[in-house]
Amino acid sequence: QRRAATKQDKAPKAKGKKDPKAPKRALSAYMFFSQDWRERIKAENPDAGFGEIGKLLGAKWKELDDDEKKPYLDQAAADKSRAEEEKNAYD
Repeated sequence: QRRAATKQDKAPKAKGKKDPKAPKRALSAYMFFSQDWRERIKAENPDAGFGEIGKLLGAKWKELDDDEKKPYLDQAAADKSRAEEEKNAYD
């Protein structure tokens, strides 16, 4: 006869410790954009919640053309190379 597993039956999963000296991952172009625009969006929509601000940022990102996205794409490329260098030095 089958029965559902209870919490006592399941073994707890041990979570590994993260090295605090480990290098940070690179940010995407969208993340640089959202850091830049979040305060503007908040100022335009003071009563918007966290989720609404995220939706508005996403919509604004989709509206941008390639020329307007270029500075954020350049920042992301620079951050990616920085992260790779830090990772190689860490390893």
